[in-house]
Amino acid sequence: MKVKGSAPASSCRRRRHLLAAGLAAALAGSAQAETNVLTHFTLIDGTGRSPVADQALVIADGRLRWVGPASRLRAPAGARVEDLKGKYVLPGLIDSHVHLGLVNGIAQDIKYQTPENIEKQLHLYAAYGITSVQTLGTEKDLIFPLRDAERAARPDMARIFTVGQGVVFKGSYGGVPGLDQSVATPDEARRMVDADVAKGADAIKLWVDDEFGTLSSRMPPAISSAVIDEAHKDGKKAIAHIFYYDNAAELTREGVNAFAHEVRDRPVDAALIGQMKAKGVWQMAATLSREASFTYTVLPFLDDPFFARGVTPEVLAELRSPERIRKLGSAPNFPKYVPTLRYAMRNFAAEAKAGIRYGMGTDSGPTARFPGYFAHWELELMVKAGITPLQALTAATGRNAEFLGAKDIGTVQAGKWADLLVLDKNPIADIRNTRAIHEVFIAGRKVPTIWQICTGRPADACAAK
Repeated sequence: MKVKGSAPASSCRRRRHLLAAGLAAALAGSAQAETNVLTHFTLIDGTGRSPVADQALVIADGRLRWVGPASRLRAPAGARVEDLKGKYVLPGLIDSHVHLGLVNGIAQDIKYQTPENIEKQLHLYAAYGITSVQTLGTEKDLIFPLRDAERAARPDMARIFTVGQGVVFKGSYGGVPGLDQSVATPDEARRMVDADVAKGADAIKLWVDDEFGTLSSRMPPAISSAVIDEAHKDGKKAIAHIFYYDNAAELTREGVNAFAHEVRDRPVDAALIGQMKAKGVWQMAATLSREASFTYTVLPFLDDPFFARGVTPEVLAELRSPERIRKLGSAPNFPKYVPTLRYAMRNFAAEAKAGIRYGMGTDSGPTARFPGYFAHWELELMVKAGITPLQALTAATGRNAEFLGAKDIGTVQAGKWADLLVLDKNPIADIRNTRAIHEVFIAGRKVPTIWQICTGRPADACAAK
């Protein structure tokens, strides 16, 4: 099917296959049979099970071949053995809600969405221990060959899951300038869903919002139900951006699979929670860090080395700019974000307590919502809202993988890809210890961590770990 303004589907597929084959061949050429053994660590396996001390694992050709007590380890001959006594091993984190390649610094424009910029951001996510991301609706078609190339090989950057371009009702909130992703009728909505699926979308995204009432309308039920039904006919889950309680209730009735944000205009109640449980609707992402970031004119972590290593000095200077501070503080919607954050925190806690299934996602990627760092802030806010550190980590690993249908990642179990985050400190004792990154593995290979890179300046100019 040809989409308005796009190349023919056959041409897109040929380019996608060529790029996938090229990257796969390059990566395969550098790959050699390899066996690595990690020993004497405490394991947080991503299933929700309590941490287990003095564990070991064997990695062969990028996959976990054995996981168990260190006392039962039989290291294969010739394997490289690394003693991780005092360390904590967990699955690489998964961010279920990101947008890739939209910014240069903090300037946002679709022109910055190039393969090179996307890959740069994927490496940054990996450096922060986020080994997989799901892009939610603002990516050009170039996202598909990048994703396909990763799946054909062993990547050294965060894995991609993508919905391609989400569906926006014409004149309402959603999407980004420069992408033609708006629809006006149910038939147009169905055709757009089919086009995304034909390109290879892993799921379908829709927006139902009017930006605090500043836009003329929200997506009406006739169109949202068409999007959801068509997604299901095509074998895909439907994920909705929502803000208002009434839209969450209507979309639940229509059969949506997940929400990409929390209800933020009022408290959720037993009626909505009961409907969500009955229909199996996930709170796939609460995006608490997104809401929190909008409550500041000066972000509170600019002096944190864990943040500063991931941005340039120019970005730090711009974030502290008096002009920027004045502009944010005088924006009409600025006072509205404190109550929206309060509702988001309260509603997430209520849903989690009631047994609604939830993941972890940040809405990182647009201007001043920083890849990688926001996932760690999100975990901290989820715990502040009322869940335990173990529950937050499970949401960001095994639960997110379950929602994505990603059977090869998300838990530290034999047969899975060896996407691992190794920490110096116990994240169960303090969720902020996810920032004490010792090592990151993707498909069994170590990748540079945020403590080993120093964006835009000489390494000796960076603050120490």
